[in-house]
Amino acid sequence: MVSEFLLLGFQSLHNFKILVFLCILLAYLATLVGNLLIVILVATNHQLKVPMFYFLKHLALVDLLFTTNIVPNMLHVILMAGATITTTGCFIQYCLHSLSVYTQSLVLAAMSLDRYMAICQPLRYSSVMTPKLCLHLAFWSWAAGLFLSPSEFYIIFHLKFCSSNVIDHFFCDLAPFLILASSNEELVEWHDLIISFTLIFIPFLFIIFSYVFIFITILRISTSSGRKKAFSTCSSHLVTVSTHCGILVTVYVFTARGKPIHENKLRSLLYTVLTPFINPLLYSIRNQEFRKAITKLIHGNNGRQG
Repeated sequence: MVSEFLLLGFQSLHNFKILVFLCILLAYLATLVGNLLIVILVATNHQLKVPMFYFLKHLALVDLLFTTNIVPNMLHVILMAGATITTTGCFIQYCLHSLSVYTQSLVLAAMSLDRYMAICQPLRYSSVMTPKLCLHLAFWSWAAGLFLSPSEFYIIFHLKFCSSNVIDHFFCDLAPFLILASSNEELVEWHDLIISFTLIFIPFLFIIFSYVFIFITILRISTSSGRKKAFSTCSSHLVTVSTHCGILVTVYVFTARGKPIHENKLRSLLYTVLTPFINPLLYSIRNQEFRKAITKLIHGNNGRQG
């Protein structure tokens, strides 16, 4: 019986492993700083106590969990040109990965509701998007994955691995170790499909319908400056949704099981490292209130030092 897995990482980039290690390390450190900055600013700045930034704080927390669950061990795998991980550790990493993906999808759906109310129903915005509703939406975004992940962990934990223990990937994703399993693979696949449909596909449909109404409302605005201003309030969220859902679809839908797993590594690397890295940049650069909060924080620290 297999008690540990061997993660191969990027064997084809062995000659450049130091360069790859440094690039991913720098991106990870920038991700930590950017997302922690968002969490701290939203928690401490009264000007950012609005629903959009409240959900942005939770999106930053999801990105922190998502990257910290995968990237540190991935750096170890790259540096050592392959490393082992226990079966239990592998299953826990996958379940935390799933929790992060599910929560991110639900938080993005909550953010699309906020943008829909702000643009399509501005007169009802304050009465609908109350702090109580925002708290419930954030709570259930996390709770849904927390309630459903244990059942997935239980099923995966009882898989049997009796032959190879080599995973040609840089983290414990579902497809690589299902290839190695010798029992109950179909049960795991169906269970994962049901949860993914509930917590990824349905929120994605909600986001699409929200933006259909948002775009219709924006096109009805008479002035070009008004249309531009309305679109700018949701452009960062739209880019985040597009990268999140687009990469997930290419990784988990269009890549059929049985193909060489290394075809998926680049796509997985994009949403594991690149997406959490660019999210803080999208919101901090494009949002005027956020830029003011950063400037105030920097000037405040300089003033105290002076």
